[in-house]
Amino acid sequence: MPHDVDLIILLAVGFGIALIFGYIAARLRLPPLIGYLVAGIIISPNTPGIVADIHLANQLAELGVMFLMFGVGMHFSLNDLLQVRRIALPGAILQIAVATLLGVAVSMFWGWSFGSALIFGLSLSCASTVVLLKALSDRGLLDSVNGKIAVGWLLVEDLVMVLVLVLLPATAVLLGGHPLAGTDPSQNIWITIGLTLLKVTGFIAFMLIIGKRLIPMIMQRVARLGSRELFTLTVVASAVSVAYGSYAVFGVSMALGAFFAGMVVKESDFSHRAEEETLSLREIFAILFFVSVGMLFDPKILVEQPLHILAVVAIIMIGKTLAAMALVLFFRYPINTALTVGASLAQIGEFSFILATLGLSLGLLTQDAQNLILAGALFSITLNSFVFSAIEPAQRWIRERSHLARLLERSGDPLAMLPDEVDQAYLRDQVVIIGYGGVGRRISENLMQQNIKVVIAEENREIVEKLREQGIAAVSGEATEPYVLIQAHIQHARLLVISPMDILDIHRIVDIAKQLNPNIQVLICAESKEEAAVIRDENIGEVFYAKEEMAKNMSHHILSQIKLAHQSTSH
Repeated sequence: MPHDVDLIILLAVGFGIALIFGYIAARLRLPPLIGYLVAGIIISPNTPGIVADIHLANQLAELGVMFLMFGVGMHFSLNDLLQVRRIALPGAILQIAVATLLGVAVSMFWGWSFGSALIFGLSLSCASTVVLLKALSDRGLLDSVNGKIAVGWLLVEDLVMVLVLVLLPATAVLLGGHPLAGTDPSQNIWITIGLTLLKVTGFIAFMLIIGKRLIPMIMQRVARLGSRELFTLTVVASAVSVAYGSYAVFGVSMALGAFFAGMVVKESDFSHRAEEETLSLREIFAILFFVSVGMLFDPKILVEQPLHILAVVAIIMIGKTLAAMALVLFFRYPINTALTVGASLAQIGEFSFILATLGLSLGLLTQDAQNLILAGALFSITLNSFVFSAIEPAQRWIRERSHLARLLERSGDPLAMLPDEVDQAYLRDQVVIIGYGGVGRRISENLMQQNIKVVIAEENREIVEKLREQGIAAVSGEATEPYVLIQAHIQHARLLVISPMDILDIHRIVDIAKQLNPNIQVLICAESKEEAAVIRDENIGEVFYAKEEMAKNMSHHILSQIKLAHQSTSH
């Protein structure tokens, strides 16, 4: 029976080739999405061989955008952002401004209009959430201070890009483009912008007042039925329905609707289950999105405009990275944080594609401009893993050869040393705790309840500020640096407690502490039994690893050690 099989061909060929090249990319230790983009290029009308239906691909890409934005919303955590807001908020906004200005300057030198140059610059300024989360997760940095700063930075970038996507259709005419189909071209531009902001405000208010209660309530009722497929369907229906409803009722982009649907689900009691059970579906549509983006790319630009591509890659991987690093150092964070954030942002991804596609539909970008953005994404994502691998060698090289860099990192930093008003009793026989995460916080609280003197060394400056506001002695910095332990007065401390961290860092900290105080007792929190066994074999300190009881057991051990010390002193 004859029937239309264009969709089946697209899915079969697209997924098949994406699987092959995604596998090759993974074997080469590259992000698999490089393989998905290459698969799209292979089946595009711009290359010989199999040609898939690009119109169908674009519709599937719209679904992919929805699920990508839904995933971004589900990863968005206001609490995580607030923890690093003092660096992430101004840092991300300034970095976007610098990268956009670089893109505008270069493209206007090429003779582009200001509107095209602005969209081009904005497309180069935003990093990929997918690439960043994968890179940090693979290196075990997602829950580290540096990882949280990088993720918080990217969350601010995402919010700025969402705002750009909302306002761009309303301002297209002002920038030299044309309005979207279905809008009144004769309407005053400022009225259009005002109406857009009013609609967006109305939609946000609706989601925060009604959606925030309605969607979790529906999820709760369905969850009680015990049907896994119905629960998954509820989450998917929420994402797609809210996305379409935001467009049909409020006239705002479906991407914004999906983003807020993800945020609402994130705030519910079923967020972890919703994320886990929709992950496969979201990844499938993400693959389709990247394949469809690859189908838009014309490889001829690699031959025709190699210098343009080189300039684009330089803006993404050098200009944007150096700007981010300079801003991190300006906020008095260490070189390691600057390098991690810089590496995290040395690529562009999904928001760049979405913005470029919208710019093309509004007449603000040409096909060549979109191809340059896609080429920049391909090269920057491919090279990003090598940039991450270079962090440790670069850090060692900088610190060994640049006294200025070491001075800039900490010079005049009031949080790098204990204030003068700290009670002198805290500078002798105290417990120095490295890291104020879950375990470190509980140990500190337990000891302070027993009037045990505690000094905390923590990388996150905002945590240090809060601790000082509460009257708790704390210093900011990486404990692998001698000056941090010196400022915590480790030379007169009784005990050193090290929170879970990389084994190499534990070795560095213990070595420095033993040099400064050969008699200090060391207690180490391990992430697993295997790690505890390794540390115990190396005989560098006493090890605790039972996570649920770690803080309690360590607190009891510290108290018993201090009591024994007092008894021996009294005798």
